Amino acid sequence: MTGDLRSLLGIDVPIVLGAFGGLSSVELTGLVSDRGGLGSYGLYGYTPERITDTIDALRHRTDRPFAVNLWLPLPDEPGPDDSDAEFLTARTSMEPLFASLGLELPAPPPRYLPPFAEQIDAVLAAAPAAVSFVYGVPSAEVVAAAHQTGIVVIGTATTPDEAAALEKGGVDAVIASGAEAAGHRVSFINAAEDSLIGTFALVPQVVDAVTVPVIAAGGIADRRGVAAALALGASAVQVGTAFLRTRQSAATDAHRDAIAATPAQGTVLTRAMSGRLARGIPNTAIRTIHAAAQIAPFPVQNWLTGQFRTEAARRNDGDLLSLWAGQAGQLAYHLDADNLFTELAHGLSR
Repeated sequence: MTGDLRSLLGIDVPIVLGAFGGLSSVELTGLVSDRGGLGSYGLYGYTPERITDTIDALRHRTDRPFAVNLWLPLPDEPGPDDSDAEFLTARTSMEPLFASLGLELPAPPPRYLPPFAEQIDAVLAAAPAAVSFVYGVPSAEVVAAAHQTGIVVIGTATTPDEAAALEKGGVDAVIASGAEAAGHRVSFINAAEDSLIGTFALVPQVVDAVTVPVIAAGGIADRRGVAAALALGASAVQVGTAFLRTRQSAATDAHRDAIAATPAQGTVLTRAMSGRLARGIPNTAIRTIHAAAQIAPFPVQNWLTGQFRTEAARRNDGDLLSLWAGQAGQLAYHLDADNLFTELAHGLSR
């Protein structure tokens, strides 16, 4: 087994909450941290001001360690000035989805995402216990600044090579994210389609590739998954879909119901909702976008679908949401996060 995540972070239980972009909640993050695990909160798309306010709210909710998550920018991400044609083509393909909600087609925004430099500055200033990253290795400057502030740095790998690159880059722990996991495949060395390694094969290879603690993620939803991950050498487990189904997450009831109703083989890997490969539950939005075959690159596609997803969430319309879910959704029995945490903790003694 690799190093101990508990001593690194000052937590009691090696259970980590998945960081949900757009679906994290202060309540769920705080609950997991209060139970002795590591609560995590996804900050995708947050402005610096919102980051500051969110971390402040988390500190008011719990006095235990928690992590926040940021997406690293990729060099080929288009901005509004260089993606107008792709924006307009993709927008036209989504016209039936906007029309079904009575929405006008949106105009291009001034920018798709807040600058990463501003986001990380806000995180460093707020100094949570840990910050995790997806889609690459944080720069040496970011890692050094985090360590100087006392922040633990966690990277995310989908292959052993990525894990080795993250350790070389100075991260303190690595999440080994198996192909079963919900949401985005955060590969950064090879294409996501070429980096689909199942958790059972990935975790021991990552454990062998690095000396830092390894957090197993993907397909873990009950005590059996926890026990298996630890047997494979992981220092801790990260659980996403099962927590997403609980009432404490920010998911809609339609999303929760879809998780419970979808078998393992019912999830799909798609670029339809964001422009990047992600695992979720097929619905009207995905089928309509696939049929049109006009998917813009990230973040253009993600911004466009976000314009109708916000209204769909307000209406609890699961046909027009990003229904992210992993392949263990039908093991997500618990609607209360406290009960789920208890179930997962039973796997630590098996």
